Amino acid sequence: MRSTSPHHLLVGTLLVAWTGSAFCGPVVSVAEKQPLNVPAILMFFVFVLATLGITWWAARRTHSTSDFYSAGGGITGMQNGWAIAGDYMSAATLLGLSSLVFAKGYDGFVYAIGFFVGWPIIMFLLAEPVRNLGKYTLADIVSARLDKTKVRLFASVSSLTVVCFYLVVQMVGAGQLIKLLFGLDYQHAVIVVGVLMVVYVTFGGMIATTWVQIIKAALLLFGGALLLFLAMSRFGFSFDELARQAVDVHKDGGKIMGPNGLLSDPISAISMSIGVVLGPAGLPHILMRFFTVPNAKEARKSVFVASGLIGAFFLMVCALGLCAIVIVGSDPAFFEGGNIRGKILGGGNMPVMHLARAVGGNIFLGFLSAVAFATILAVVSGLALAGASAIAHDIYSNIICKGKVKESSEMRVSRFATLGLGVVAVVLGTAFENQNVAFLVSLTFGVAASSNFPVLVLAIYWRGLTTRGALAGGIAGLTSAVTMVILSKAVWVDVLHNVAAVFPYENPALFSMPIAFLAAFAFSKLDKTERSKAERSAFDANWIRAQTGLGAASASKH
Repeated sequence: MRSTSPHHLLVGTLLVAWTGSAFCGPVVSVAEKQPLNVPAILMFFVFVLATLGITWWAARRTHSTSDFYSAGGGITGMQNGWAIAGDYMSAATLLGLSSLVFAKGYDGFVYAIGFFVGWPIIMFLLAEPVRNLGKYTLADIVSARLDKTKVRLFASVSSLTVVCFYLVVQMVGAGQLIKLLFGLDYQHAVIVVGVLMVVYVTFGGMIATTWVQIIKAALLLFGGALLLFLAMSRFGFSFDELARQAVDVHKDGGKIMGPNGLLSDPISAISMSIGVVLGPAGLPHILMRFFTVPNAKEARKSVFVASGLIGAFFLMVCALGLCAIVIVGSDPAFFEGGNIRGKILGGGNMPVMHLARAVGGNIFLGFLSAVAFATILAVVSGLALAGASAIAHDIYSNIICKGKVKESSEMRVSRFATLGLGVVAVVLGTAFENQNVAFLVSLTFGVAASSNFPVLVLAIYWRGLTTRGALAGGIAGLTSAVTMVILSKAVWVDVLHNVAAVFPYENPALFSMPIAFLAAFAFSKLDKTERSKAERSAFDANWIRAQTGLGAASASKH
């Protein structure tokens, strides 16, 4: 495959510039409602230009499908750990979790703990086997000893479904952020993000995505720590004083220090917990990162580094949510019409951005906004890459072409797939404009925990799994989870505007994940075909490879 021409990248850059200039009219027309933040806009453009520079550099180093999908396996464990942290510290973390703490207090903290607890499961159960069994995608792992066509088709469809759900989260956060910065109409803001996503992935692949994630993770940790330092200085660096003032200021008073609505129903609490704890192990763009390192040792190191960075940042975000309750929640300037009981400017996911402005002024708001936008762009790019690989590598190359395809053709399909995913992301981001992004990500994790996680774990650890069982379990988990999400209040009422939800709970994992495991177990046990016997016999060789790395796919090095 020939490397991407810098001239092609220049065309993409001009397309981004054209997209931004096309919306100058709306900026002016809403200037009276939301004044432009010039320092923030300047920093935003500096970052966009810097990341386009990284993409140009990466395009010159992307010569094969291995480079495009997995950076040629040339990323170290430390680098990959920072990149994974960058992948996970997304819009849901910075904007969604802080706004949940701002609105609900303790409930937001519980969400943060749930999102973090999933990492030990990935480190001890999956990191090493995933690296040893896979090459580019989730489908490579689950089809290792099963029917490669049927199981790969399911795994690719399931991965695409999870990718689309998670894209909604990022697009909503990005759209609201740009809307706050530029005064752009929300739909136009989402289109800008979609265009940039397509440019990054199409030209830079995994190399560009990785380095954008590393850089923005470092900036995000620095920015979050500095914001917390400035905010806590107003409380004498006393967490007790912060908590006391938060209780005094918040409309719910002392209720914010205990379960406050989101987790008041035990069934909803358990379902949400299952989803956010096991969901990360089913996210294709996270699993895909283990193929960028040269061996299983570096894969384990990646998760160890990422866990420390993510845990520290989650604690910072929860503290920032409490700071926002006091500093932002008591200032009428941050609310529409100057009414602190009304809607917050920029939407419900913006309290931490207003906090940055309150303690650091427009310049600090500009820095944090640019970093937050970088966070979203990097995650969106990783998701788009995971989706494109499922379409091009799994469906086109291995299912349609039976593995007999030129790299140039596969790369061409992956770029068209990226463009298509960009369109889907814009449409879905527009439909879910008013949803809290942390809540949306919990739904995504519920779907991932019900579809990808059961099949992945059983394929690695259970000898009895057969193709019929994998397909039955995966399809049952995926369809039941998606159906429950659609029939829940989040979609059936808030998006489709029906009167009442058909499914009474907002997180499906408690119901859909057991369905997946039971279906996989039952159909595998009932499968007595000769093929199923061969699949069970192949478990030993698969297990040795998963634990030792003997016969593992080796990526080319630069």
